[in-house]
Amino acid sequence: MEKQNNTLGRRKEAVARVFLRKGNGQIVINGKDYKSYFALVYLQNQVELPLKTIDATENFDVTVTVKGGGVKGQAEAIRLGIARGLCQINEEWRPALKHAGLLMRDPRVVERKKPGQKKARKNFQFSKR
Repeated sequence: MEKQNNTLGRRKEAVARVFLRKGNGQIVINGKDYKSYFALVYLQNQVELPLKTIDATENFDVTVTVKGGGVKGQAEAIRLGIARGLCQINEEWRPALKHAGLLMRDPRVVERKKPGQKKARKNFQFSKR
């Protein structure tokens, strides 16, 4: 059996477990092809970006289980997981992936709602009289 890399990618509330192995460029997310899982083209491009950066789109099969968050957060979590997996396979790809900004976990998450306010920053209307 071939060696399989297992990495984790996170973004907002989304968590993606990414399994990379040598193959012919097939990307499967939660049992579906990534083009049917992500209907929007820019989200498909996010998933492909790490492989395109190192010109290896036809060299690896990617299997992903992703949960939580929305579609954009899931796509970016998958992107991070693939980039981390590629770094485990070959350290020489690390500078190219890092230069493209694919190895950085985006720390931004939703700010919590504060008591006495409508939302995190929005307040109730103030009435002087």
